Amino acid sequence: MSKIVKGLYYSNTHEWVRKESGFAYVGITDYAQESLGEIVFVELPEEEDNVTCGEEFSAVESVKAASDLISPVSGVIVLVNDDLEDSPELINEDPYENWIIKVDLEDESELSKLLSAEEYEDIIK
Repeated sequence: MSKIVKGLYYSNTHEWVRKESGFAYVGITDYAQESLGEIVFVELPEEEDNVTCGEEFSAVESVKAASDLISPVSGVIVLVNDDLEDSPELINEDPYENWIIKVDLEDESELSKLLSAEEYEDIIK
């Protein structure tokens, strides 16, 4: 069974969001990394890029497949997790600790359109 962390927001495209002081950390879920298998590359966007809710912001490649990542929120990327450049497998090790981008949230009300841990669990069953 995939690990789901309570208190995070989830998208039906398997990204998670952790809100912290007006910022959103975004990564992929445990279910997503399990489905992909061994992750070998993470395409990191640029800091100061804009992301739009529902639009692609990055991609993850594994030994099995490549998968586009869809932003669950809108805003400006203020930080990317550079550790993933040299060690993309960190996402396999702990997908909730190893976020991909930190976003300055443009519209916090977008979070209300995302899924709770319980709702996400129902989707992946």
